[in-house]
Amino acid sequence: MCGIVGVIGKKDTTEILLNGLQKLEYRGYDSAGIYVNDQAGHDYLVKEKGKIAELDKAVGPEVQGTMGIGHTRWATHGEPSHDNAHPQVSASGRFYLVHNGVINNYQDLKAQYLKGVHFVSSTDTEVAVQLIAELVEDGGMDTESAFRKALSLIDGSYAFLLVDREQPDKLFVAKNKSPLLIGVGDGFNVVCSDALAMVAQTKDFVELHDGEMVVVTKDKISITDENNQPVERKPYTVNIDASDISKGTYPYYMLKEIDEQPNVLRRLVSEYMNEDGSFNFDPKLIEALREADKLYIVAAGTSYHAGLVGKPIIEEVAKIPVEVELASEFGYHMPLLSKKPFFIYLTQSGETADSRQVLVKTNALGYPSLTITNVEASTLSREADYTILLHAGPEIAVASTKAYTAQITIEAMLAKALAVVNNVPGAEDFDLKYQLSLAANGMQTIVDAKADLEQLAHEFFANTRNAFYIGRGIDYWASLEASLKLKEVSYIQAEGFAAGELKHGTISLIENGTPVAAIITDKETASHTRGNVQEVEARGAKTLKIVSEDLAKPGDQIVVPTLDTVLSPLVSIVPTQLLAYYATLQRGYNVDQPRNLAKSVTVE
Repeated sequence: MCGIVGVIGKKDTTEILLNGLQKLEYRGYDSAGIYVNDQAGHDYLVKEKGKIAELDKAVGPEVQGTMGIGHTRWATHGEPSHDNAHPQVSASGRFYLVHNGVINNYQDLKAQYLKGVHFVSSTDTEVAVQLIAELVEDGGMDTESAFRKALSLIDGSYAFLLVDREQPDKLFVAKNKSPLLIGVGDGFNVVCSDALAMVAQTKDFVELHDGEMVVVTKDKISITDENNQPVERKPYTVNIDASDISKGTYPYYMLKEIDEQPNVLRRLVSEYMNEDGSFNFDPKLIEALREADKLYIVAAGTSYHAGLVGKPIIEEVAKIPVEVELASEFGYHMPLLSKKPFFIYLTQSGETADSRQVLVKTNALGYPSLTITNVEASTLSREADYTILLHAGPEIAVASTKAYTAQITIEAMLAKALAVVNNVPGAEDFDLKYQLSLAANGMQTIVDAKADLEQLAHEFFANTRNAFYIGRGIDYWASLEASLKLKEVSYIQAEGFAAGELKHGTISLIENGTPVAAIITDKETASHTRGNVQEVEARGAKTLKIVSEDLAKPGDQIVVPTLDTVLSPLVSIVPTQLLAYYATLQRGYNVDQPRNLAKSVTVE
């Protein structure tokens, strides 16, 4: 959600800001703006509702400088509008602020400290910048002291980037619960909420921790903690190149990322599996997992669905009980835990606020934890005891695809590693390396058959208002993710449903022409699911069957390669991703940036 960029010490600041904001479009936004200062008495503020392209049109040739900040806003307080867009400005016009996050007590701050101040926007961010101005202009503080004082008064999540136009040689930075990085250059420095925004300028970044405040100049980065004590931290190098964040010849990122899945699986095998079938996981992690009496997988959205698939994999292969929990619920309604729990956090971005609030609580309780994420040095990665990286490459499209299959793959690898060290009977018969090779080849076969899937998408989803995905067991868990993909990008009211439960009420929603897609890869329940397909057909449903090769029958429209049942979502999900992709295009929507959604959900 939202995106922040900042530059100091570069002549082409405006171009860098606009390019950086374009790289952050995937996070979701509804307005954008920049503030540029030439450090010689001239400055410019440009804001627009809508896309970066609209902002770019509004930026005239005179908008140039050597320092600047920019922002893409995803509306929380106040509707998308010019006035609510960032940067927000103090009444005096001296201070400019961009902000990711939510200030919980902004109304209290407004009432207590800013009674006589005229507000232009409906945002909590304007309260913050007006508060800083009040502390400087009426309270007699210098800007750094006022910023620190304001931080002590603010309750909530924030990534702040502040400019004082009377000190245009400095950027003031702070974070709490929202990601923010400082990029280190030669004679310049940058600020960003995601390294992707500034990787064209530098690959060296300094991570910031909660409660820290930073003063950035073109050649210096001064970090202090919440007690105003200096902090020394070396930069780390981001291993991303331009091709990783480019669409290349693809029309959309989502299609590119669907097509990348076979290579992601092969990369994970290369990264974590040895020739002899052993694993390159931290031995301390495996031992900590062995000592647990129950694993708790905590996640949100697509990652939650990957966790649901991971549960039967781990339980069947490693014989360890698993619970899968929604992060947004678990943190506030924690159930009675087992005696020796181990927490696994699944997150593409590593910044998911709902998951992070659970991690903070389980850390306080002293429980061990693992984060499985795609983003190195992300917040959940830093704060968990262990991290396993997905190595999926940047995922830019809002709808997650390759991160989902990568998460399932890592869960399967952990299951096999635990089964081996625990000498689980039959563990050697689960040839994971061979299964993943079949999965990668099967994925490739599916993505190579795009024309057939495009036609099926048109036949079943191009003009419908609602649809169902159904399945049993592992196919039910896959149906949940399939329906989420369809609804989040095409806006079809889609529901994933346990096939056997339809007749207990939901079958009343079936009308003539209602699309019902059935996933059938489980031999034990295949005939039952086919019976459910007949039930909905009898009520007028238009049915689409996605079936593993060993269970296929004449008339099945989509046949996927046969894998071990618990791994079948690795291939059964791919056609559903492509169906969602094509249905969205056929309905005239932007598949990479669905309305109202953000890629990295950094607020609760």
